[in-house]
Amino acid sequence: MSAGAAAGAAAAAAIAQAIKASGVLVRVEPDEFIKIVGRTKAPLVIAAKGGFFRTYYAYLTSYKGLAFYARSSFPLQLPADTEFVAAGGIWVPG
Repeated sequence: MSAGAAAGAAAAAAIAQAIKASGVLVRVEPDEFIKIVGRTKAPLVIAAKGGFFRTYYAYLTSYKGLAFYARSSFPLQLPADTEFVAAGGIWVPG
């Protein structure tokens, strides 16, 4: 596993652990997700591209102890200081 993949796995595991600990995953609209990321200094965002018939983009971040998830049909324009970790996919409970 490359260093980037290991860092991505560690970041995803940390967010997954936060979800397990708090039991809270907040689904928000893409515009609200952009606002949340904008409130954070040097935010970390897990991003994945998916879809079978239609492409979608999934995003996950942590803010004030909560995990926020958004899904969009187009890539989001996030602040320049956003650190991205590319994931193979993001699974959220239905």
